[in-house]
Amino acid sequence: MTDLLLTSPASLPGRLRVPVIASPMFLVSNPALVIAQCCAGIVGSFPALNARPQEELGNWLTQIETALQACHAAEPDRIIAPYAVNLIVHQSNTRLQDDLATCVKHRVPIVITSLHAPDLVVEKVHAYGGIVLHDVTTLRHARKAIAAGVDGLILVCAGAGGHAGALSPFALAAEVRAIFDGLLVLAGSISNGAGVLAAQVMGCDLAYMGTRFIASEESAAQPLHKQMIVDGSAADIIYTPYFSGVPGNYLKPSIRAAGLDPDNLQPQDKSAADFGKPKRWKDIWGSGHGIGAIRDILPAAEIVRQLAEQYAQARARVGASL
Repeated sequence: MTDLLLTSPASLPGRLRVPVIASPMFLVSNPALVIAQCCAGIVGSFPALNARPQEELGNWLTQIETALQACHAAEPDRIIAPYAVNLIVHQSNTRLQDDLATCVKHRVPIVITSLHAPDLVVEKVHAYGGIVLHDVTTLRHARKAIAAGVDGLILVCAGAGGHAGALSPFALAAEVRAIFDGLLVLAGSISNGAGVLAAQVMGCDLAYMGTRFIASEESAAQPLHKQMIVDGSAADIIYTPYFSGVPGNYLKPSIRAAGLDPDNLQPQDKSAADFGKPKRWKDIWGSGHGIGAIRDILPAAEIVRQLAEQYAQARARVGASL
């Protein structure tokens, strides 16, 4: 199989069927989903923290690498994308050093970092030829990540699922592109191929898509979570710091099912004290604003096939209108 490591960060879009990175989703992304995404031609990713206990991370990486090798052996001409692992760079993540060591051992092609500037991660990943992409929600965060030497920035804008920023993608993409010529990945309400093309028109190289893949057959999301995505619209999303202290987008029906009123969340309410614990996090489900475009639960390969078709159609429409 062709080495999944990239010759350069700029070569990543050319290695994909559609210029998309499937975002790592807590308690949703798993090896089956990542394998299906990569074999379909887009970057598949997962949070290292989804592999539990920590020792399971190495097993997940071996499973993914073996499956991608088999996929290539069966169809040598098929576009097979590299995979990515998300590391939370924060003092509260007691697994960071062990997870990073496991990623280095497996030479993970793409490492996605979140929260603090990833200086140490960049050093170790660059040493074996991998690339580092860092989540940012503001220009200030972007400057810190650039100073740390990251290869690309993921602009987590308004409307993205989970812990999203509040800035318009039009604003953040323009400001960051003015100071950074590396890879830019845009996140926020992108659910179809037209949205992928729009991200590129705005000056980004790739789109970041998570919510569409919650409603996939391979995802580890609970069936009710998937159905809420299919049944919902942007009006069913609330942006609140109530559950983790950091603003994020969550499905109102899941909050109601947990016994709370999403339209009347009181910061001083002591009943929220347990929501930071993993047991309760399983009951509160994230989603981006783009769920209105999602109307079915499909295999990941079929979702990517549709994205490729929609992307080609959007390019043709734009070309015909010029």
